[in-house]
Amino acid sequence: MKTLPPLLCLFALAACTGKPPEPQAGGTGQARAASVATPWDALKQDEQRAKDVQKLVNKQAEQQRKQIEAQTQ
Repeated sequence: MKTLPPLLCLFALAACTGKPPEPQAGGTGQARAASVATPWDALKQDEQRAKDVQKLVNKQAEQQRKQIEAQTQ
């Protein structure tokens, strides 16, 4: 019973040897590297979309402000 935890730790370390994964069939290495997406890619796209929407809203607000100023003069 006392040897079980160290043995489990040894198996866990052996499973994480740091060897690179086996290459998968299909596509060239460069094409696959370009198509690999990270979890942050979707977040960056959402952030850029939000920035673009904010720019559009600010532009429309400025146009509306100019129209109001033109009508009040």
